[in-house]
Parts: sequence; structure tokens; C-alpha cells
Amino acid sequence: MSIDTATLGSSGAIESRTIDMVPESERHGTPSSQFTLWFGANMQITAVVDGALAVVFGAEAMTAILGLLIGNILGGIVMALHSAQGPRLGLPQMISSRVQFGVKGAALPLVLVILMYVGFAATGTVLSGQAINLMFGFHSPAVGIIIFGALTALVAVVGYRLIHVVGRISTVVGILGFGYLAWQLCHQFDVFSAFGQKPFTWASFLTAMALSAGWQMTFAPYVADYSRYLPTRTSTAATFWTTFGGSVISSQLAMTFGVLVAALGANFIKNQVGFMGQLAGPLAVVIYLVIVTGKLTVNCLNAYGGFMTVLTTVSAFNRKTQFTATSRLLYILGFVLVTVLVALLASSNFLATFKNFVLLLLTVFVPWSAVNLVDYYLVSKEKVDIPALYDSQGRYGAYNWTALSCYVMGVVVQIPFINQAMYVGPLAKAMNGADISWIVSLIVTSLVYYPLARRSMNVPSQMIYPSPAPAATTGADRNFAGATYAVQAG
Repeated sequence: MSIDTATLGSSGAIESRTIDMVPESERHGTPSSQFTLWFGANMQITAVVDGALAVVFGAEAMTAILGLLIGNILGGIVMALHSAQGPRLGLPQMISSRVQFGVKGAALPLVLVILMYVGFAATGTVLSGQAINLMFGFHSPAVGIIIFGALTALVAVVGYRLIHVVGRISTVVGILGFGYLAWQLCHQFDVFSAFGQKPFTWASFLTAMALSAGWQMTFAPYVADYSRYLPTRTSTAATFWTTFGGSVISSQLAMTFGVLVAALGANFIKNQVGFMGQLAGPLAVVIYLVIVTGKLTVNCLNAYGGFMTVLTTVSAFNRKTQFTATSRLLYILGFVLVTVLVALLASSNFLATFKNFVLLLLTVFVPWSAVNLVDYYLVSKEKVDIPALYDSQGRYGAYNWTALSCYVMGVVVQIPFINQAMYVGPLAKAMNGADISWIVSLIVTSLVYYPLARRSMNVPSQMIYPSPAPAATTGADRNFAGATYAVQAG
């Protein structure tokens, strides 16, 4: 007896879709799923660290909180605009970027995206491994790391539906867990003493903004992967606001907690998991579970997004439009195995260095977002020739040198303004450490790319989907090589 993997994927068992467009017959869910997914993914320990770093880097508590809030809002707008593309296109985020960069040209930022996924997933695996070991009394660091890696692989293999379920669970668990931790913090520390310890400085304010804006924009390369199953009729506004709200609210809450913890002088940065367990007191085991749940959500996003990015890169050169269930499984397991090995083999110093390197790589995502969003909303105006995204000889070609040049320029223009652990630019030094690199890149890249793209982009007059139409497509109709049909954009 044969098993129809497409039917399994659409019925909620194991997802079978990879880089191909999701047909209307398999679309499901409501925009509220975006809220819980991104709330759960951000209400977690690494976001707390991000908030604490604002204080470590010199900001007064209230300055840090306000800077983080503005950065979260601005970065969240960029991130949510990417999410809103999902229902319209039904495509993974990095496949849709072939519109701007070309079928093969889109691979340039993809390699750096993969490094980011590995770095964040490995550091998350270490933290969750520590929490698992403390929960069950294991003494070998490898035990918790391997258990967490296995959990990540399981959820990522099952795919889209289970990832959203984990997001909903993490949202509830995160609210309860962090609510309890906040209560404990207020009872064990004089929280009001955290404020007014240092004078306001623009440098520390802008650094806080950069920390949270960068945090939000790391999701840009894969955020539409989790909205692409929503029905085509889903409004852009609904997808935008639910994604924005879930990501910004939870990030701000977690980062504010981190600001207070750091400003109060608590021993959090050096022993993150241990401190939260101590703060929880008799409910330490429960808080370790909260840590694992929150990190599981975001690590599954990294694993899922990581394998999708690898497939997108590979398919640009072998012209595949879909991959088998076996290939999908192997790519996911391979990616998770790499992150587990990095977590096992790396020393704590290496992880810190690697994480700094990953943060430096964030400079590549700001101009990528600028090019993608300007083109999608202002130049192409949501009209895409989807079959051409899989053909390097088609409308979008192999390389779009206009977009690639603007992208590289957007990276280079940031260099003088960067202030990060691995590099501090001369203009950042002149501004007392203020990092405005992402703002400069976002503005300059957008202003340069828009007029050039208006003249050079080959925009279709209508939205072009694969044949047959999405509403008539069954789970087994997976070949984009056939005829196409057009739908008037509206």
C-alpha cells in the first residue's frame, strides 16, 4: 500500500511541502496563529539576555527600556511586512527573494543566513541543555544537549502545524513563567533602585535601539515561512498586525525583565539558567521547563528555516522545484546534527565569539530587507511570476546585478557606523559608541534601489501562479514546470 505524503502533509501529520508554493487546497489557519507563534518564540531567555546587554553596554534602565521599545517597534515593522507576504505568495521567504536578486543571485545572502541559524541554534541548544540537566539531575552537559537536539528535530520534521502548536503552548507557559519570575524579582529586589543609576546618553540609547531592532530583523529571512499556509484571502493587515503584536510585545516584556535584572546587579549574564532557577526558588524546575519550552519554539524556527534555506540554495543550481519527504527528513536531521555538534564541541569562549560573529552578520540582513520590501510593495506591487522563481532562464534571470549591487552597497555603508564586540567603526567611535549602522543602511539602500528598480525590474502586469489555479490544485499537483495562469492583482 502506498502512502500519499502530500495528503499526510495536508491532513496535519508530517508536512511534505518544502520550497514549492502551497496550493489553496492546503491552506488553513487564521492570523491569530502568527501572534502566538511569535509571542512564544520571543518570550524566552535569550531575549532576556538581549535586554540585559543594553545595561551592560552602558544604558540606564529607563533609557534602555525606551530604546529597546523603539527598536522593537521599528524592527518589528520590517519583520511583519515580510510576514504579510506569506498568504499572498504561499512561498518560503527566501524563495520569494529571487524576484529581487535572481534565481541564483539570491544564494549570496543565503549562505550567511545559514551561518546565523547554526550560531543561534547552537547557543540555544547549550542553554536548553543546561536547563534539562538541572531539571533531571544529569551531570554530563552532553545529555541535555542531545535530548534538546532530538526534541528540536522531532518538531521540525513534523513541520508547520506542530511548530504552531508548540508556539501556542510556549505563549501560555511563557506568560505564566515570566509573570511568576517578575513577581519574585519584585519581592527579592528593590526594583525601583534599578532606575536613575546613570545619566542619559544618546550612545547608550541608540545601542539599545540597535539591539532590539537587530533582534527583530533576524527573523526577516524566514518569517513568511510560517504565514504561507494561511488562506490567500487573509488580509495583509491582519497578518501584519498579529505578527507585529506577538513579536514586539513578547520581546519587549522579556527584554525589560533583562534590563531590570542587569540594573539590579543580579548575577544573570554569567549564569543565565542558574540565576533564573535561583530566582524561582521552590518552582525552579517549572522555570527550567519554561526555558526549554521557549527555546524549543525558536530553535525549531531555526532548524526549519535552516533546512529551507539550504534547499533554496541547492535548488538554485539543480533547478529542482520540490524535494522528496526523505530528502526533507535528511536535510532537517543534518542541520540539527550540525548545531548539536557545535554545541557539544565548542567551549564557552568559542560560543561567545561565534555569537558575536553571528551578530556581526546581522549587517547583511538590513539591506536584504530593504531591497525585498521596496521591491515587493513599491515596485512589483505584490505582482509576482511564481513559476519564474524556479527558472534561471525566466523572467527574473540567474542574477539581478542591480539588486545585488545595492545589497552590497547597503552592507558596506554600515561599516563606519558599526559598534559590536568584534568591530567598532570610526564614526561609531566618534559618536561615543552609538551604533546607527542599521538605520543608515535601511535608508540608503531603499533610496538607491527604488529608482534603479523602477527602471530595470521586469514586473508582470498580473499575479502569475503555477497551473492549475491554487483553488483547484491537489496535494499531489507539485510540478511547476507546466503551464501557468494569471490572476489580476487586486
